Amino acid sequence: MTVRDWATDYDYFDDAFVADPYDVWADLRERCPLAHTDRHGGSWMPTTYDLIAEIAYDTDHFSSRDVGVVGAGENRPLLVAPPITSDPPFHTAARRLLLPAFAPKAIDALEPLTRGVARELLDAIGDAETADAAVDYAQHIPVRVIAHMLGVPAAMEATFTEWIIRVLPSGPTDPDVGIQASREMLQFFRQQVERRRDGGGERDDDLISFLLDARIDGEALTDKHIIGTCMLILVAGIDTTWSSIGSALWHLATHPDDRQRLVDEPSLIPTAVEELLRAYSPVTMARVVEEEIEIGDRRLWPGERVLLPFPAGNRDPAKFDDAAAVTIDRQHNRHFAFGIGIHRCLGSNLARLELRMAIEEWLSRFPAFRLGDGATVQWTGGQVRGPRSIPVTLR
Repeated sequence: MTVRDWATDYDYFDDAFVADPYDVWADLRERCPLAHTDRHGGSWMPTTYDLIAEIAYDTDHFSSRDVGVVGAGENRPLLVAPPITSDPPFHTAARRLLLPAFAPKAIDALEPLTRGVARELLDAIGDAETADAAVDYAQHIPVRVIAHMLGVPAAMEATFTEWIIRVLPSGPTDPDVGIQASREMLQFFRQQVERRRDGGGERDDDLISFLLDARIDGEALTDKHIIGTCMLILVAGIDTTWSSIGSALWHLATHPDDRQRLVDEPSLIPTAVEELLRAYSPVTMARVVEEEIEIGDRRLWPGERVLLPFPAGNRDPAKFDDAAAVTIDRQHNRHFAFGIGIHRCLGSNLARLELRMAIEEWLSRFPAFRLGDGATVQWTGGQVRGPRSIPVTLR
């Protein structure tokens, strides 16, 4: 059913909105900074930086027990994936134990692997005149890096990719697809845990082994905790990052001046990465109201859901000069592409590394690439928005 008023009936899965949500958010910011819908189980949607931040920081009134853009009450299993689906005080301990694995030093050690993956993919494209920057490149890098970190077979890349697509782009609107993929992931990680615990395979320097040896208050983690965290790392670490890489390459394919500037000034790439993250933030999370509260002159009640569209906040002109413009040398850039508050993305260092490596290697190989003539770019939305197909001419 067509949306007639986005302030009272928004649809996060509307095709036109998925393709370009920015005008909708800009309009709502002016006339209704806290929109509402009855679709998909009902939810509220703030569209200003300050409202999104206020809700994200308020863990007393807003719970993270259901972070999906479609509520778990719509016949979807609630993925128990600490720390992202947990609240204080358990959240604090669950997050703290993962910090060493995602600290800058640990992530820096992955640079040779990540650069090598990018080069291998570019070698496969070779001398072709055209390629799909999303399908042939962006969508492979984080899958292979996350598989390495978890210590699971890289040969299962196609399976991991299929699971992610079924859980995130497809699952919210087709619950049976998402449920089945979640069951398959649960079974896979249960087997991985059992193999390491029972001595069927040697412990290695990977995240599953790390979680098996981890302790909270002296107690070993439950299998439910370990498996849920593994699923979180797989799901959250792949689609978000390949969407960011894809969005960055789409922007450079359609903005030749920015592309050429990064070719001429590769030292600007880290700054450009921050701006591309701000401008094309992929992730929307959700919270559940725990206690009655008034937000943005609206009264919210326990059990209601609130979306946190971080990309909307990152385009708020009250926080960013010329917010709608993508300025690759922007100096003041306090974006929250990785969220804000206690649930700020643990993998931000990894995502930045992968995005920087991907852009550096792509531009080194294809400095003159552009969007293909008459090309249709396909976007998916919902929990994570990004281009799924970017046909480009390479030379």
